[in-house]
Amino acid sequence: MHRFIIALVCVVFSSAGLRAAGTDAAPVKPAARASWVMNFDSDWLVAKGLPEKIMLLSLQGLANRAAPQLYVVHPKEFQWEITGPLFEFYQRKHGVVFTEVKTADAALTLFGRHAKGYVIWEPAVPATMNVAFTIAGLEDALVVTAEQVALVEKFGLKRIDDLRGRYTGQTDAQIYRDAYARYWARCTHDAIMLMGGQFGAVRMPAMADWGVRQKMFFHDLSANPIHAEELALEKKLFSELTPGSTVFGWHSYAKDTEEQHTTLLSGYGLRMEGLHNLPNLSFNCQFTFTPGFKFTNNHQVALDAKLTAQQKVYISFVQSDSIGIGVWTKPGRGKLPFGWQVTVNWTKFSPAALEYFHESATKNDYFIGGLSGPGYMYPNHIPADKFELLMADARQLMATLDEHIMEIMDNSAADGNVGNADLTKETVDRYYKAFPDVIGFINGYGPARTRDLRDTRAMISYDYYIDPRRPREEVAADLNELIALNAKRPYFLLVHVRESNDVNSLVEITKQLDGPVEIVPIDAFLKLAASNKTYTTRYQDPADPKHFKGF
Repeated sequence: MHRFIIALVCVVFSSAGLRAAGTDAAPVKPAARASWVMNFDSDWLVAKGLPEKIMLLSLQGLANRAAPQLYVVHPKEFQWEITGPLFEFYQRKHGVVFTEVKTADAALTLFGRHAKGYVIWEPAVPATMNVAFTIAGLEDALVVTAEQVALVEKFGLKRIDDLRGRYTGQTDAQIYRDAYARYWARCTHDAIMLMGGQFGAVRMPAMADWGVRQKMFFHDLSANPIHAEELALEKKLFSELTPGSTVFGWHSYAKDTEEQHTTLLSGYGLRMEGLHNLPNLSFNCQFTFTPGFKFTNNHQVALDAKLTAQQKVYISFVQSDSIGIGVWTKPGRGKLPFGWQVTVNWTKFSPAALEYFHESATKNDYFIGGLSGPGYMYPNHIPADKFELLMADARQLMATLDEHIMEIMDNSAADGNVGNADLTKETVDRYYKAFPDVIGFINGYGPARTRDLRDTRAMISYDYYIDPRRPREEVAADLNELIALNAKRPYFLLVHVRESNDVNSLVEITKQLDGPVEIVPIDAFLKLAASNKTYTTRYQDPADPKHFKGF
């Protein structure tokens, strides 16, 4: 096993923990274990609720170093909607007996012993939050504001560092250069925390517990070329990471774009795991799959099946953006065949979440691998000498999850959901070579034009993207227009469903489509697309503009 594969693994997998095919071993009742839970509210305002949450997240990271002791449940409107269902799953499947902790004072009473002291950050200088989180991981410190000092000192904690005034008037580039000189050598080089996201009056560093636990270097450096000093420092950091490492978190909404940052890290052969507010990884990573559990996907066709497409329109729906921030817990799931993109490297640090999704899946829910590999990356920019090592990791993880379709996305030449999302022929060649046993590939986010068919494995790009804000009657009209424009039958219409789209509303859309139309599962869709190639083989054209704004 390659070094970068094991670097972030927080759980131990063994063949004894997975039921062998063909056996009917009775479920083993888990032994009871004690943990604690806090219920967070939705107040992430810097001037109100944020300081306490920052202190508690640093405490969570330290308390969960040796054992899974503290879990956080977020409100239903929180972007990661599964903290409540997963809380119930831990009780039911892992025998966790939770006791609620209602106040910061109570949390410190229980877990303050895991901290050796505290570090003071300065809300008026936002970058000090990230510097303080870095110190917290290295020095076993709580991250506090000046107003919280009396509280933590009540529990015998001493001041380890005080960032007030140290960075006043300095740029982020200057602040992080100083942090690099002081702390980088002692941080893990197997991962790094890009703690960006919201800015200004609101910050939401809900993944900070994980970075503190793993002793990561925290920053929100920009990948935007207009911030040349920040970009240069981030390149230096990326170049010094262990090959194949993971960039956790998310880019700063104030500085650059998702496309700029993903392009940058992909060029170093790194993988992204977001978002900045993905919670509880310091807790989740300490649970294996339950005894006797084995992933079994809801295959609608046999892997070696040969289907024959009829003279009709075939439509398949796929939701990416990771199933934890989509519509999994909302009404309607199961009424339509749906492909769900799973971030496969969750098998390393959040296996219970993946088991929860598989356990609660309906017959119409089918899981596919992605995004682009063992983590989110843009394959057109992955160096050739790193591609195979990364995809070997992805193959292994997909095999564990019984997944046989790879979803690919490269928005490096696009702008959000509009633009050129095509793959180069070289990239397509690499995927076909790296994944000889998949049913096929899907590509894009917004519409793309890359298509191919080699032996029995089709590569189909999205033809349509459903924005949840677009009126449903307009979505139906758009799809009918595509059906009319693509008159040659069979027509294979692959639809990307953006997170938070309501499945019930999609059912109503399908009733308005001009026939003959058949909604099919994504595995059957790719088999059908391989049977009758009515689409044109196409890759990214070298003559395409760098940022192509339309088709």
